[in-house]
Amino acid sequence: MPTATAAAVHEHVRAFNARDLDALMRGFTEDAVWITGTTTVRGRAALTELFAAAMAELLPTLTVRTLLADRDRAACQLVETLTVAGEQRVCSIAGFYELRDGRIASAKIYREGSADV
Repeated sequence: MPTATAAAVHEHVRAFNARDLDALMRGFTEDAVWITGTTTVRGRAALTELFAAAMAELLPTLTVRTLLADRDRAACQLVETLTVAGEQRVCSIAGFYELRDGRIASAKIYREGSADV
């Protein structure tokens, strides 16, 4: 049976793939921190801009391969399919999430090779 933390990560991925920005942002705390490559984004307003741009420009899709969750932390292996300069790329991703009150408070995302597109 999935934990509440695992369910929150799966909902994050579902909302992201559905391009449902409102549902995606409901899954973050107001002060959430998202770290990817050399980029750190803080707060829901900045995260909204980040994800809106990704959804419009890169057209990414995530697939959860493995997910380990314990209390308020989760680690998962994902596969990301995205389009960069008209070319489709498939990348392995490791994601590490910390939740507070059922919402993502921080995440560190490592893309195969580099988290920078």
